[in-house]
Amino acid sequence: MSLLDWTVLLGTLIFIVAYGTWKTRGSRNLEGYLKGDNDANWWGIGIGIMATQASAITFLSTPGQAYTDGMRFVQFYFGLPVAMIILSVTFIPIFYRLKVYTAYEFLESRFDLKTRTLASLLFLVQRGLAAGITIYAPAIILSTLLGWNLTATNVLIGSLVIIYTVSGGTRAVTQTQKQQMAVMMGGMLLAGGMVVSMLPADISLNDAFHVAGKTGRLNVVNFEFNLSDRYNFWSGITAALFLFMSYFGTDQSQVQRYITGRSVTESRLGLMMNGLLKVPMQFVILLIGVMVFVFYQFHQPPVFFNRVQTEHLRQSAHGGQLEALEADYTANFTEKEKELREMVIAQRAGDEATVRQHADHANALLEDGERIRDEVKALALLHDPKAETNDKDYIFMGFVIDHLPVGMIGLLFAVMFSAAMSSTSSELNALSSTTTVDLYQRIINKDGDDAHYLRSSRWFTFLWGVLAIVFATTASLFENLIQAVNLLGSLFYGTILGIFLVAFYVKRVQGHAVFIAALLAEACVLAIHYLNAKEIAPEWLTMGYLWYNVVGCGLVVGFGVVLQQFIGMRR
Repeated sequence: MSLLDWTVLLGTLIFIVAYGTWKTRGSRNLEGYLKGDNDANWWGIGIGIMATQASAITFLSTPGQAYTDGMRFVQFYFGLPVAMIILSVTFIPIFYRLKVYTAYEFLESRFDLKTRTLASLLFLVQRGLAAGITIYAPAIILSTLLGWNLTATNVLIGSLVIIYTVSGGTRAVTQTQKQQMAVMMGGMLLAGGMVVSMLPADISLNDAFHVAGKTGRLNVVNFEFNLSDRYNFWSGITAALFLFMSYFGTDQSQVQRYITGRSVTESRLGLMMNGLLKVPMQFVILLIGVMVFVFYQFHQPPVFFNRVQTEHLRQSAHGGQLEALEADYTANFTEKEKELREMVIAQRAGDEATVRQHADHANALLEDGERIRDEVKALALLHDPKAETNDKDYIFMGFVIDHLPVGMIGLLFAVMFSAAMSSTSSELNALSSTTTVDLYQRIINKDGDDAHYLRSSRWFTFLWGVLAIVFATTASLFENLIQAVNLLGSLFYGTILGIFLVAFYVKRVQGHAVFIAALLAEACVLAIHYLNAKEIAPEWLTMGYLWYNVVGCGLVVGFGVVLQQFIGMRR
């Protein structure tokens, strides 16, 4: 990167960290540190909720997801507005009435201490692991693109977050997320405008949409019901609805964003802001990925977007085979570009038969191009069995480095670092709150004063930050980063949500029954995932991971009702 890019990147990060630390210095009590003295307004809450969810994984993986798979990932968010309405009506009033620091305090008043502790531990395991992925996911991409050491990149991201989160707690998270969200969305919108402006002079925006549509990248909605399909209308409106209810209603990293509001109304408005804006935001990010795809139909892309792996392969004994495959890929690209240009001309003339003919040829060439890419990936594995061959997450930032002007590159890297910091700070803040309030204060040390618990919260924030960095340095890359985070959440969120739904709506089920039901349900979810991961699940158990949320939640409710009946009969 150029000196200007480094100035933009480092200047942005230093300003955010310094501003957040200075603005929120000197929290004097536990309530101010964990709840920000309940002075957040609705738009600040809404920005915090969106920034917490919109990690660097969103901005790295989502454009690559659209590039390879089209727009259908947006269906994942169709259940979000409904979830926001349900939470606004049910969860928020109870949290405010009880004046809780964490979501899990409610469970003790409804059930007992062991159920509260179980839900807290499930959250700490899930979110503790996720915090490591939140750091590791952008670090492995950014370190590869910038040529940095991976461990050093993990430590840099984690350390920047620890500085202001330990210093200012919840208020520091809220303040910095406003700047981070402005950088994130401003940078992405500028990148989207740039990619459109860089299309060939004879390809208009309308032509670009026709190319995207004919090549299957505008597949926004699919109404076919298929349990094994991760992204369709039905999984988005049902399975993802359960995920969002659990994430926003029972995950402390999100609950802590809206229990800091000045009133129930402010918190509700913040949630509804997220429900109204999140789907358009994801749509825009996916659309940017689709435009990058169209751009690369007229500007030859690399045969493999992970340039480090490509260079390793080029310098190996398989370098000659790589060059031959690159030559085949170039010939494939040239022929495909010709077909697409002929298709665009026919589209303008209104000749649908010719359009279909050229579109069919172009799609066949796209498949051939993917076959060549698969051969390169197989070659990389032949050279190094541990090589990472999934390059989806490198597509967008590879485009940024190769094609965007000086200054914009630094800004887009600042977007990724800002996104990593925004979500990680929320996670560390929530992990500290849960550890302090639900475990340390409630079970380990019940007799400390407010100053003692304030110091403890700062230390727990620091320790969780260090653990997240340690996990990030030992993690391994998943198939796709954004799917990895959603999978990890789906393994635990259904069980946690089931506990809360029983607490709210199934009044006759008590603590012993729901505790055992939660353990059984979590065991079942983990077993189902194991069978699906090993591809040995019977057909009726074969499902996409989003459905784990429905299964886990349903099993907790079902087991709870049955166990309570059994316990009642014994009594």
